[in-house]
Amino acid sequence: AQTDPSLGHRGLACFLVETDQPGFMPSQITAKMGLWASDTAEIALDDVTASSDSMLGSVGDGFKVAMSALDSGRYSVAAGCVGLARASLEESISYANERTQFDRPIAGFQLVQAMIADMVVKTEAARLLVYKAGSVKDAGKPSTLETSIAKYYATETAVWCSDKAIQVHGGAGYSRDHPVERYYRDARVTTIYEGTSQIQQLIIGRAVTGVDALKPMVAELD
Repeated sequence: AQTDPSLGHRGLACFLVETDQPGFMPSQITAKMGLWASDTAEIALDDVTASSDSMLGSVGDGFKVAMSALDSGRYSVAAGCVGLARASLEESISYANERTQFDRPIAGFQLVQAMIADMVVKTEAARLLVYKAGSVKDAGKPSTLETSIAKYYATETAVWCSDKAIQVHGGAGYSRDHPVERYYRDARVTTIYEGTSQIQQLIIGRAVTGVDALKPMVAELD
């Protein structure tokens, strides 16, 4: 909540709000491209009263509290995307060995093997980046850079691998007879939520160049 508009983001305070409190109004979002099993909703707060006892930190800490939660969320998204990429790879290998054209499995076609090989490399790289970010977090060290690298690469890899999985399946991959179309629908949002791929690029760029391209965005909040 904004405690003092003149202070911009420095006037924000973070509060815990009980979901049964008057004025708390969730509105379920059902028309989604993917993540159909996820209970997703918009939340409106209409004249909700929050006491000082429900405040996280102090007045002025709201922006910091919100931003600090992103590292954990981004790490979880990155780890999940390794699973999506791996599932896309495994389905592609299985289908390529089963599907025959010209009296041989399509796994024997050079360009199919090239797609699968690239999926292997990208999935393994994403997995190792997630492990690296996790090791830094486990050591209790700041992990924003490592987490952004893992989130950026793993989410883009999940989208890429699920797209290539559909390509390996051909027309069959566009139908719901195979799970790869669901992998693509579920993967697509991961480059958007918990910080878009473009935001991760800015975080990584700031870390390596020392120039903060995010400053104008924060200044607008003021």
